[in-house]
Amino acid sequence: MNRIPGLAPVFLAALVGRLSYGTVSLALVLTVRGTTGSYASVGTVLALFGLTAAALAPARARLIDRHGVRRVLPALALLYAALLLALALTGPRWLPLSAAAAGACAPPLGPVLRAGLSELLGPGPQLERAFSVDAVTEELLYVGGPLLVGLTGGRAGLLVSAGLVLSGSLGLALLAPPTARRQAATGGGLPRRVPGIGRPVLVAGAAGLALGTLGLLLVVAAAGTGALPWLEAALAAGSALGGLTHGAVRWQAPPAIRLTWGAVGLGVGVAVAGCAPGTGALLVGVAVLGVFVSPVLATAYLLADQRAPRWRRTAAGSWVNTAFNAGSALGTALAAPLASRAPLPLCFAAAALPLLAAAAGGRLRPAGGCAPESAPPA
Repeated sequence: MNRIPGLAPVFLAALVGRLSYGTVSLALVLTVRGTTGSYASVGTVLALFGLTAAALAPARARLIDRHGVRRVLPALALLYAALLLALALTGPRWLPLSAAAAGACAPPLGPVLRAGLSELLGPGPQLERAFSVDAVTEELLYVGGPLLVGLTGGRAGLLVSAGLVLSGSLGLALLAPPTARRQAATGGGLPRRVPGIGRPVLVAGAAGLALGTLGLLLVVAAAGTGALPWLEAALAAGSALGGLTHGAVRWQAPPAIRLTWGAVGLGVGVAVAGCAPGTGALLVGVAVLGVFVSPVLATAYLLADQRAPRWRRTAAGSWVNTAFNAGSALGTALAAPLASRAPLPLCFAAAALPLLAAAAGGRLRPAGGCAPESAPPA
């Protein structure tokens, strides 16, 4: 894979830009807390930022599919970076509006990268390996980003976030494969719906819901033990191991089948972890369920990429990403009332149900059943 011309620079540009998404949340928390002195304001600003970022992600990806990476991505990056600067410098009155506007402009770097990888590598084992490495890398960015903000502080962290996303986005726009730009630039308007990607979107949403719930349940389970950082580290380590292993294997089963069984494995892992008799057993259980996280996400992205028409790959990846983020936010919101009303093992079982339901919700269509690629829709 590392011998493909242009692959390493594309990965590096995306890595730099996406590190911004690992730094921005904590930087916002520290900045808003320092400006307003109110945790309620922190919650409001973060909610507005996350809501517009998630809700408008498919629309931003659709713009890229329609007009091309080189035209749209730099414009989004410039707006987003400027609004991060405004958040670092503005007073309390303008923080919510600036945060909502920044989220609305967040560049879809992950979907752009995966669409570019499809153009560079084509279908086959190399693309699957690249998607697995991408899933692991994304997880590590969300671990390393807060550490970087811990060194810089809140306002400086927003400035760093702006610089990262701007430089990474401009690099990615310049390095995007020409074929992807030509396909995206031809034809007229594009329909909002991307056909054929319902099942990977559903599984991604269910995975987000389960993992969002799990995050708060681990806080409850670790209360008074000091084990929470170790539990989170075990989950990340398991996910990284699973992603690297998944990318190294030459799979005979098609992605549709692997996605179904990956969802089953993750769901069963979450349910079984809730039955752990102690902190040590829970640590092992969380590491084991983590092994399924990156493979499930990588396969969902891969299946959506395979099923989408060539000129809609960015939008297809964005829908999977949006479903996961929306599910995670919903799971986090539901976890607190659930944990206050039910025993912890039952809460873990409830967190697993969406994944098991998504896996049992019907047989996935063959990966080859995507729309023809001869011409974009009118």
